Amino acid sequence: MIKHLFKLIWNKKKQNFLLITEILVSFMVIFAVFTLVVNYYQHYKQPMGFESDRVWVINYQSDVNIKDKDSLDVYYKTILGNIKAMPQVQEASFASSNVPFSANTHMNNVDYKKTHVNRVNYYTAGDTYDKVLGMKVTEGRWFGKQDDAATVRPMIINRTLRQQLFGSGKALGEKVGDDNSNKMVIIGVVEDVKAKGDYQEGGFAMYKRIDTSSNDGRGRILVKVNTNADAAFESRLYKLMASNANNSGIEIEHLTDKRKTINSTTLIPMIILLIVACFLIINVALGLFGVLWYNINKRKGEIGLRRAIGASGNSVSWQLVTESMILATLSLIIGAFFAVQFPLLNVFDLPASVYLVAILLSVIFIYLLVLVCSLYPGKQASAILPAVALHEE
Repeated sequence: MIKHLFKLIWNKKKQNFLLITEILVSFMVIFAVFTLVVNYYQHYKQPMGFESDRVWVINYQSDVNIKDKDSLDVYYKTILGNIKAMPQVQEASFASSNVPFSANTHMNNVDYKKTHVNRVNYYTAGDTYDKVLGMKVTEGRWFGKQDDAATVRPMIINRTLRQQLFGSGKALGEKVGDDNSNKMVIIGVVEDVKAKGDYQEGGFAMYKRIDTSSNDGRGRILVKVNTNADAAFESRLYKLMASNANNSGIEIEHLTDKRKTINSTTLIPMIILLIVACFLIINVALGLFGVLWYNINKRKGEIGLRRAIGASGNSVSWQLVTESMILATLSLIIGAFFAVQFPLLNVFDLPASVYLVAILLSVIFIYLLVLVCSLYPGKQASAILPAVALHEE
């Protein structure tokens, strides 16, 4: 029976080639959609790594002409102290411009012996940065006053970077950097932080301590507020920052709002792909349905003869369905060959599991689509009466 079906398919190879091509293109588009969906879902399942509720971001531009480092240190610490003194504030910390859920990204490289890691998120953080965001220190400690007299710059890394650099070995106290002048010593390890939203991975991350005696590496203040912080308090906080003549361009944002914005931006590519995929699926479904319907009308003599010699309606129906499934299988074999190259070549640097799950889901989806589109024409074929079909011939 299978051999006979392949012979029938080969006899209509030109017509079937177009259908196979259409299903193949649909498979590749569906594969791209499922790859995004699976990747986003895997990231979404991972813990955020910090708390964004009731955390505000003060954006400011500082134009300070203080040359003496000690005076500059006192100036910045006074600003932070005034904010902390407000009754609605639980904690506050200076931060670099790449705060969580912002569009700013700072990247650097990290070297340890013969291991070189690219595209490491580089953050500059204050001594209370971890408390403001509720970050979890898994090894060692966060920055503190004991680092004031450090001869080697302290650094904190996240769990993923620790695994990449040291594996299961010792990390605390190890020095990383490209030469002796740029060496930094690891004093702590923190859990991964998804700083680019719920649907993006945390990636590699390293944290450098902010130097309050310098103007570099700052521009943001993270503030953890109480539940009773309202619009009136936000206005007082704004006036407190504005009262400093050296500060301008002040803007206060809420991390919860920034989280919603960056999540919406992240989902845009997937939404566009879904729309394209929906139109393509509709076209494939209509094309497949039309081809099968056309085949029934052209093959009424064949169907009538089979019914006349004793073939049941179900067998005729399933013959057409099976032909469609064979065409789908031929398309999927070709499509799977191309799709499997993505994990083999590590395209887009995604885990192999993402591609493999996407391939499996795409295959199931195409089979279901072809099955649904071929059932009704197959049922119509089974209803053809032998006498009527042979009479028309």
